[in-house]
Amino acid sequence: MKLEVNRHATTPIAQQLEAGIRAWIATHGAGGGRRLPSIRRLAATHHISRNAVIEAYERLVASGLVRSRPGSGFYVADSAAALVSQPAATSGLEEVTNGLWGLFSANEHTLKLGCGWLPSNWREGDDLTHAIRQVARKSRSGIFEYSTPQGPQDLRGLIQERLRPLAITADAQQIVMTGGGSHSLDLLVRMLLEPGDVVFVESPGYYNLFGLLHLQRIRVIGVPRLADGPDIERLEVLLAEHRPKLFYINSVFHNPTGSTLTPAVAHRVLQLAEQHDFQIIEDDIYADFQHTPTTRLAALDGLSRVFYLGSFSKSLSSSLRVGFVAAPVAWVQRLVDIKMLTSISASRFAEQVVTTLLQNGSYRKLTERLCIKLANQMAMALTMLKNAGWEVYTQPAGGMFVWAKPPVAIAPETLSELANRWEITLSPGHLFFADHQPTAWLRLNVAYIQDPRAKAFIEAAS
Repeated sequence: MKLEVNRHATTPIAQQLEAGIRAWIATHGAGGGRRLPSIRRLAATHHISRNAVIEAYERLVASGLVRSRPGSGFYVADSAAALVSQPAATSGLEEVTNGLWGLFSANEHTLKLGCGWLPSNWREGDDLTHAIRQVARKSRSGIFEYSTPQGPQDLRGLIQERLRPLAITADAQQIVMTGGGSHSLDLLVRMLLEPGDVVFVESPGYYNLFGLLHLQRIRVIGVPRLADGPDIERLEVLLAEHRPKLFYINSVFHNPTGSTLTPAVAHRVLQLAEQHDFQIIEDDIYADFQHTPTTRLAALDGLSRVFYLGSFSKSLSSSLRVGFVAAPVAWVQRLVDIKMLTSISASRFAEQVVTTLLQNGSYRKLTERLCIKLANQMAMALTMLKNAGWEVYTQPAGGMFVWAKPPVAIAPETLSELANRWEITLSPGHLFFADHQPTAWLRLNVAYIQDPRAKAFIEAAS
């Protein structure tokens, strides 16, 4: 079986194998019963991992083209003739997960220039280790028992106080602890939406949310994100055509553009929400990277139709999954009920570690240092990109992300090959758009950009 495998392509190898085997079946074996090469043989022939072959075969089995016979191998299914003419579907969900897979499966030596988290060598482990030991020593329940459904009262009280400098007035009873920002979004989507509902998202925007909405069969409409927030003129046009139930907004240090919502745009968004009766999810997981607070929708709205999301995972530890939702009073019990049904509770141990760090001041000092470090990295990144002739969408005041594109038109495949040359992984730019439109724009994480490989890549793409 002759298959073409391109290790430098943006399409994952498993997906390339699936397409190649599908085409081979159409030409040679649609009648069914033919034995396919063993996993070991196919991997050795094409110098690829066995895991990629296994994933390709499993995809084909799931689509009904191939049958697995334990102890014997894989065979073309009898039903292949009826199925082989159907193209392999790549949904919005698969597009997103394939993009994520490339970042998460990269080895530790790869420079994750397109990722959405801080490098391991930026993490400050001493205070975190001390808090972990303290919880392990003092709280047996923290190690072995479930947390409370809504989350510990003392932690919710500490978060209530942390929201005050943002002018967000939230009672501790309005706060529900979650297992991080992604968990918060999942709970809210389950609670607020039904299949067929319309949701407005910022475009470019958070591609993991796009995948989550596709998973729930939600209609996703993109609203252009500008330097000052969502494009109000376009939003008004879309509201004349659609009736959204929800609008998702990343207010501060927006992912991927790095832009921050201005007061004028925030006020207008809330006016339109009232006029057209839709709710808002305000994702503020980068709040702790901002030194001087700016306008929040939740502050202006008083948590009337805004659900406010926060997280400690980006700043403290990606493995320590602790987040929260500050919700309108009428929705809190429903949110807790869904959380109990889907996950029972968040991690009591992780919550107690975060509580310890908030109480002893370690977390505040940590984020203050991170703010300064990221601001310095941002300034250097913007200078580097300017010197290389790259176009920057907007100049962020801080945070992790710059949305930029090379000065000359480069095909995504060529850009990926350049990145692979220096062992760099990128997040494909098209994933950040609600309709996955082709784009030359890239999300660059400034925490990684001073690495010599990043500099070489940026210069090579100029």
